[in-house]
Amino acid sequence: MAMPASEIESLIRAALPDAQVTITDLAGDGDHYAAHVVSAAFAGKPRIAQHKLVYQALGERMGGELHALQLTTAVPN
Repeated sequence: MAMPASEIESLIRAALPDAQVTITDLAGDGDHYAAHVVSAAFAGKPRIAQHKLVYQALGERMGGELHALQLTTAVPN
């Protein structure tokens, strides 16, 4: 089952309200996305901890409704 990009963005913003989120459908199938997430919540955290925050926002949808997510994170400039 495919997951709309808007739902991914909504879930991330619910967990990280200040986040700037850009979602790209990599394969046009609704299952393979790239997400670029910028949030002050990432400040001082190693990249793996930043990614964990995003994956926690997506919960059990990862590996289910959402098959693959290429993730990049950053702190605001």
